[in-house]
Amino acid sequence: MRWFDGLGWVGALLPTLIAVLLLAAITITALRVSAVPRPASPFWAIVRGSLQLAALSLVLSGIISNPWWVALGLIVMFVAAVYTASRRIHATWSQAVAVGTAMLTGNAVVLVIVFITGAIDFSPRYALAIGGIVIGNTMSIATLTGRSFHSSVRDHWDEVEGWLALGARPLESTREIARTAIYSALVPSIDQTKTTGIVVLPGAFVGAIFGGASPLEAGRFQIVVLAGILAAGALTSLILLRLIGAVALKPDAEIFTRPARPKDARTTA
Repeated sequence: MRWFDGLGWVGALLPTLIAVLLLAAITITALRVSAVPRPASPFWAIVRGSLQLAALSLVLSGIISNPWWVALGLIVMFVAAVYTASRRIHATWSQAVAVGTAMLTGNAVVLVIVFITGAIDFSPRYALAIGGIVIGNTMSIATLTGRSFHSSVRDHWDEVEGWLALGARPLESTREIARTAIYSALVPSIDQTKTTGIVVLPGAFVGAIFGGASPLEAGRFQIVVLAGILAAGALTSLILLRLIGAVALKPDAEIFTRPARPKDARTTA
């Protein structure tokens, strides 16, 4: 019998708390030793994530079988994801709308295909699981796309300006930069997919196994999720840069060094 077994639910959570605190301490120490800016950010991210997961666990226990509540939950997730991606790339309000449009298209196409084909049963439980995973990944891909595009346009502004001087439209002048930004944003998802089962054991696969699914069923679920992430990410990146890729002025370098809300950004892409 372990010393904390008699502490009830507190004892059940204590090993988890100790492990998380130790891991957070290692993260902060490593960042401080390397003089990385804002070394405490990972700790506060863990705190925030823990509180959000605790709240989500309580909410899900009551809505997991109700399609209307699940739909509302997905909407809340989506709005939060769009806001986060827009804030990360310091988008203007019009660009934030573009982020939302791109992410909505990518997610909607994937979910419709997955459920219409019958690859995964259409139920509130699966809709919430797949929807949440795809939304979260398209948020990251939209952020990477926007930041990579901004940075590359600024670094290659002489080239862009040259195309503009030759009479190219703003969207045409950044076409190659946009293509590179899209691929760069998809690289993490591509690598995850290529190494699944060899280097990576994805969360959806492990979760399905722990939930009682057979390894074959869990693998089928996971490959659908991975394909969905790539499809949604590709559509999101492509549409996003089609909507905000027409740059006529050199982006401001300050967008990468100062905190800002969407309305504070002064660039067109």
